[in-house]
Amino acid sequence: MKCLVDTHLAIWSVADSGKLSKKATAILRDDRIRFYFSAASIWEIAIKRAKHPEEIPIGADEARNLFLEAGYRELPVTSYHAASVESLPAIHADPFDRILVAQAKIEGMRLLTHDHILPGYGDFVVEV
Repeated sequence: MKCLVDTHLAIWSVADSGKLSKKATAILRDDRIRFYFSAASIWEIAIKRAKHPEEIPIGADEARNLFLEAGYRELPVTSYHAASVESLPAIHADPFDRILVAQAKIEGMRLLTHDHILPGYGDFVVEV
């Protein structure tokens, strides 16, 4: 199984923040699952940290390095991913969340998130 990890979960998993739920921790320790982070998450970290550094504990370069060290694989954003955002229902307004949903859907992955709104996109989105 392949899982795309949303930005906050990925950060929390490598920054020892103590914010991961028990369910998220158990899933992220499962050796049978291949975990991915999106290039869009790195972009999100760069933008949001510049505006609110108190909310994002690590910078974009550091996050990328930590994700790779943790064994996450990088999922690039393609034009196909970007174009498919247009067909998503307007359940969530955040463009970063919407591209993650599109990527997971197109790539046949589960999207792991802490956001209670995103599971409205379908069973492939798992709130943890």
